[in-house]
Amino acid sequence: MSTAPGVILWLESGDKLGSTGYNACAMRFSKLAEYLQELEKTSSRNQITEILSRVFGEASESEIDKICYLSLGRIEPQYTGVEFNFAERMMIRAMSTAYTVDGVQILAEYKKKGDLGDVAYVVASNRRHVAGDKLFVEDVYKKLHQMAVEGGKDSQERKLEAMADLLKEVDPLSAKYIVRIPVGKLRLGFSDATILDALSLMKVGDKSARKTIEGAYNVLSDIGKIAQQVKSHSFEHLAREHAVPGIPVRTSLSERLPTAEKIIEKVGPKVAVEPKYDGFRTQVHVWGAGKVREVRLFSRNHENVTPMFPEIIEAAKKLPIEDGIFDGEAIGFDPETKRFVLFQQTVQRKRKHDVESKSQQIPLKVFVFDVLYLNGEDVIARPFSERRKLLEEVLGKSVGTIMLTRQLVIEKSGELKSAFDEYIKEGLEGVMAKKLDAPYAAGGRGFHWVKYKKHTEGEVFDTIDCVLMGAYRGRGKRAGFGVGGFLLGVPGKDGKYYSISNLGTGLSDAQFRTMNKVVEKLKTENKPEEYFVGGTRTPDVWVSPKVVLEVLADEITSSPRHTSKYSLRFPRLIKVREDKNPDQATTVHEVETLYGMQAK
Repeated sequence: MSTAPGVILWLESGDKLGSTGYNACAMRFSKLAEYLQELEKTSSRNQITEILSRVFGEASESEIDKICYLSLGRIEPQYTGVEFNFAERMMIRAMSTAYTVDGVQILAEYKKKGDLGDVAYVVASNRRHVAGDKLFVEDVYKKLHQMAVEGGKDSQERKLEAMADLLKEVDPLSAKYIVRIPVGKLRLGFSDATILDALSLMKVGDKSARKTIEGAYNVLSDIGKIAQQVKSHSFEHLAREHAVPGIPVRTSLSERLPTAEKIIEKVGPKVAVEPKYDGFRTQVHVWGAGKVREVRLFSRNHENVTPMFPEIIEAAKKLPIEDGIFDGEAIGFDPETKRFVLFQQTVQRKRKHDVESKSQQIPLKVFVFDVLYLNGEDVIARPFSERRKLLEEVLGKSVGTIMLTRQLVIEKSGELKSAFDEYIKEGLEGVMAKKLDAPYAAGGRGFHWVKYKKHTEGEVFDTIDCVLMGAYRGRGKRAGFGVGGFLLGVPGKDGKYYSISNLGTGLSDAQFRTMNKVVEKLKTENKPEEYFVGGTRTPDVWVSPKVVLEVLADEITSSPRHTSKYSLRFPRLIKVREDKNPDQATTVHEVETLYGMQAK
């Protein structure tokens, strides 16, 4: 079986140490379950970080990566595309088989408790013979990993049987978390960022090593592998990590400034100005030669989207390079009108079925604006002006659907305004202004890149990407849609989500119906632990933090009612950001920045 570069393969029991086949300091899963319970009971990020550091300190080198994945509800790094695909109904069947309890009874308990893990704990505790704690973390991980990669005829039944057998072998507390992980309901309230802090605390006793650890994570995008390296190597080893084709690099992000004059002042004296496209971020990876030439395409959130875009694959294989990693924006193009299509049409290309026919209807162009790796060399640290010259050598002429983003180097605000006006006439969003001597800031946001978008008098300087927290049932006509309004939030530095606005305008009837389906799929019985909501009316339905909505408002106001301390005046939906994860939404800090820009 072939694997993506950098994926850590499972070691069979014969490769483990010790007379029992295990490393002497291997952790039993029951012990990990106790830690997970401790994590679940605290909402303090500092306490969560301290608990995780203890877990990592106790873990062996061979299992720390697996502990990271499992504690985040994953089985591998996101970019590998390996998912559990274990529905709740299927889990109920597995629990019924494992505990010889009627599935109807389990379903009834689930409706009462709102959590299958809690149901598993109760049912497992009521068994005549409660299982012990013989399994190690690596045992459980191996069994779950096998379920995740299981495919082919009757694979669902094999998954179900394997899960039932696993549940029979573990104690009630372990069962609680084993049930939650595959159905995506672990809900411990922390992300990769907290793990980075915890690894620093484990290694040096405080968070001072976070920057070094994060630097390696930004180019490897694998929290498990990073944890292993922190556990077993020096920081000098981490500092030597570099980009590798086939493994997505965390994307660089931009800041905002309100005027062309401010941009020249902050980014200049000379500024590279490029058009800002309203498409979706695409990282193009190419390596190999001849018949083994390989291409992988990754989205902003590291989803492997290679099968979705055959025209990009075909063009990438023809690039005149040995290997490379390119950062760009994919946008739909209408061959008849010769104009770019709306984001809502472009995003239709993100599909797993009917790919060929959709590629004919909405062909894509990828505008490449940066290069991170080229012909065997990581070029992330080089100044942008040098990286641009490399791009011009490779893409001086467009290759199929892949082309070089246009660029002007300017010194005066008037020149920037002229470029902005020209791009707006073309139907684009605005401009990106870039610092010529800046390295590529993988995973970072700063004034190395500044976006300057179209702005109408009486509106906030930029749209705000909000996380859908909950929904209100509609009245009158909207009662038939299932939902009539939504509660929105934004992420804070602590990994929590803070309320910022209610939303009830900007949606068509069809969109309300579509959003109702989304709400029904993601609804939870109780408010997620990571939500902090103040005096606003409690939603009729809470949903898991999965969906990002791009919203435009007339004004950002201070608000004692919302926990972000801000509110949006006359918000309206622009689009659903299917290309973004909740942790990529506009942060509380960014809202504060926009509020300050508005005041000035």
